Amino acid sequence: MTHLTERLRDLYEGDNDRAHRFRYLLLVFDLTTLLFIVLSSFMPQQPLVEGLDVVIGVAVAADFASRLAISPRRWREFLRPTTWADVAAIASFLAPLVGAGTGAGFLRIMRTLRLLRTYQLLDRLRADFPVFRRNEEVIIALVNLVVFIFVMTGIVYATQHRTNPAIGNYVDALYFTVTSLTTTGYGDITLQGTGGRLISVVVMICGVTLFLRLAQVLFRPYKVRFPCPTCGLQRHEPDAVHCKACGTTLNIPDEGVY
Repeated sequence: MTHLTERLRDLYEGDNDRAHRFRYLLLVFDLTTLLFIVLSSFMPQQPLVEGLDVVIGVAVAADFASRLAISPRRWREFLRPTTWADVAAIASFLAPLVGAGTGAGFLRIMRTLRLLRTYQLLDRLRADFPVFRRNEEVIIALVNLVVFIFVMTGIVYATQHRTNPAIGNYVDALYFTVTSLTTTGYGDITLQGTGGRLISVVVMICGVTLFLRLAQVLFRPYKVRFPCPTCGLQRHEPDAVHCKACGTTLNIPDEGVY
């Protein structure tokens, strides 16, 4: 058992080619799962879809169990929101095994809260892809916004589609989420009850915050990430020779594109 744990730790936390490939594979799996969730949410529940649900659920459960196995403090993992997101996703994916309905199945999108959340993966993306390195903050801000939109769409649909005639499908829930997030507020769809109003408040406050964050990183002056060896300042102008905080001479790698 100890040997297996060490092998898992090497895959999830190691700094070698095999570990890097494995973490890229996990990222591809998460993105494929996201695509499947979005597409299957607009399809009628069929044996094929339910079978794929179970397969993905087993894979997510194996990943979850592996992360717990290599954690030095396993119970503290349950203090993390991403851990409970995985638990919710696993329960939803495996629901067909016990004949449960999939009314809240779109909450499986919470699995994507783990996207780009490991520092090892971020380090490899920075090292392997100059485009990611130059646009890291924009990409992460966009991922956060997209994940929020689909999580809130799932919550809106799961809580409203049985009682609110205006929310008949996921498109209606997505439409309401986007119009609320952008503060357009056409008023043709509203959420009912106190719970519905609270959901609307969360969508507007959190969604606008994430949207403004994306706009901020898109339009502010571009800077490169390079830690100053003296004061630790992380971001500098691309052509900076000295750190603007402490004056230390910098040696920022130049790819010849500025």
